[in-house]
Amino acid sequence: MKYNFIKKVIFTLLFGCYAYFGQAQNYWQQRVEYTMDIDFNVENHQFTGAQTLKYFNNSPDTLDKVFYHLYFNAFQPGSMMDTRSRTIEDPDGRVRDRISKLDDSEIGFHKVQSLTQNGKDLKFQVEGTVLEVVLADPILPGTSTVFDMTFESQVPVQIRRSGRNNAEGIDYSMAQWYPKMAEYDGRGWHTHPYVGREFYAPWGDFEVNLTINKDYVVAATGTLQNPNEIGYGYEDEGTKVNRKAKTLTWKFKAENVHDFVWAADPDYTHTKTMVEGGPEIHFFYQKGGKTEAWEKLPEATAKAFAFIEENYGEYPYTHYSVIQGGDGGMEYPMATLVTGERNFGSLLGVTVHEALHSWYQGVLAFNESYYSWMDEGFTSYVQDETLAYLRGDQENAQKGNYASYVRLTQTGKEEPMSTHSDFFTTNYAYGRSAYTKGAITLAQMNYLVGKETALRAQKKFYNQWKFKHPDANDWIRVFEKESGLELDWYLDFWTNHTHTIDYAIESVSASDNKTTVNLEKKGYMPMPVDVYVTFNDGSKKIYYAPLVIMRGEKENETDLERVVLPDWPWTHSTYQFTIDKPMSEISSIVIDETGYMADVNRENNMWEKD
Repeated sequence: MKYNFIKKVIFTLLFGCYAYFGQAQNYWQQRVEYTMDIDFNVENHQFTGAQTLKYFNNSPDTLDKVFYHLYFNAFQPGSMMDTRSRTIEDPDGRVRDRISKLDDSEIGFHKVQSLTQNGKDLKFQVEGTVLEVVLADPILPGTSTVFDMTFESQVPVQIRRSGRNNAEGIDYSMAQWYPKMAEYDGRGWHTHPYVGREFYAPWGDFEVNLTINKDYVVAATGTLQNPNEIGYGYEDEGTKVNRKAKTLTWKFKAENVHDFVWAADPDYTHTKTMVEGGPEIHFFYQKGGKTEAWEKLPEATAKAFAFIEENYGEYPYTHYSVIQGGDGGMEYPMATLVTGERNFGSLLGVTVHEALHSWYQGVLAFNESYYSWMDEGFTSYVQDETLAYLRGDQENAQKGNYASYVRLTQTGKEEPMSTHSDFFTTNYAYGRSAYTKGAITLAQMNYLVGKETALRAQKKFYNQWKFKHPDANDWIRVFEKESGLELDWYLDFWTNHTHTIDYAIESVSASDNKTTVNLEKKGYMPMPVDVYVTFNDGSKKIYYAPLVIMRGEKENETDLERVVLPDWPWTHSTYQFTIDKPMSEISSIVIDETGYMADVNRENNMWEKD
């Protein structure tokens, strides 16, 4: 017995190690290390840059080309972004036809002056917002190479995300501002032109040395390396900063991030607070009519961070910055740009939303072009849960998302969530798909597997897949393992189609001191069904009909007695079950009393005694 037990233990350990390392060997991702020296001229809004990029090819493929994104080139008349905005049915109000009207001093551009690989000159050409580069030496699997680039750029007038002189008077909102290496993964290169939205890039380290007029305060991704040379609230108490020079060089470092953002204005106020056991949060804003809202923001933001870390995973960096700038709210690693002329509720809402992107865009970093619903949707879901916590609200925090989704299904404009972000035919369909239906994707897990199980699974997903660019299948597999249920059907029906959910109580009848309930599946998408029966004495019981394709049932996380009914095959449009009490003792029968199933017509979900 003892010998057999030892053999079993050894076999289990060996097999476990093989499975683990086998999976690890199949997983890979590229890596980058940037060093950039930037000389910025605030008089003409142009800058020169010297960029050294060490690129690590961790793929099994030999690369003979590489591609860079040149995002500023989108802000030129006739660009793909310009044309798309002028021809789409419902253009973004911030863009519309504004790009087409820019003159030469207002456009954005990147002009690559030179590019070498390990000292060898390279051939390259610019196609809109993409730089195509033919390599001098192929990059073999498991090797690295060094690119040196010099470039000149002009900051466009603020139109979308990045630019100068935004509507609130912030001088520079510098997002997507440098030639940026494109992502290469198991699907190959991702070189989508900058048309409207979403970004995807390899992780790496950044050293950015920014020389700019001394009057400017700079906020950025990463950690400032020379605070005592800079001042503006960064330096140690009592340190004196030399202001005689015309410029200052701000030196920032950031490790294990996939982008770098900065903003600059001479009128920034800089404050900061600490999250207990967590990061230091910095705030940069202009004093004005909404100063009181900004002064209240640090305490609430710290509480939000503490709640998110406890429930959804730890923030992995030491700093985070909330920066007034941009044209709304946009997330970047370790920082966000938000417009600041808001009341406190609006300012807190946008700050929580963009900060949460640090988890779902900054750390998990989905390929947003294909999985915007994971980034924007999961962020929106947790945002609503966090704001409800801050308000002390115990109700279903997702009610607004469900109502918005139902309105979408009634417009005839809905498109599958799996549509590439730039390929939606309307901005409305994209927004409701990514934010609203994306949030419901996660919210319905409270219904499918139970709220406690869903919370554990979402946190486990974050911890298992941080810094690994997971996809939808990686996500659903964590929920399957945590719940013991098969859920691939849910992912397919919900993300690849526009089928709706609509369950109804078709009839309730009495028979032999029992009650027969007939249910109907009116929508095409199947779901398990929770039926809440309330009796005359106020007591309740749940009758639960799992789907055959789930291969199991969720745990009963309620205090109510639950009857597990036979599985409901998704092909069957009707279902019948019996309640072991006469109809006269029942006051109401309700499908999904929690409201977590995205039923598009809840009016047929209830039967009440006359």
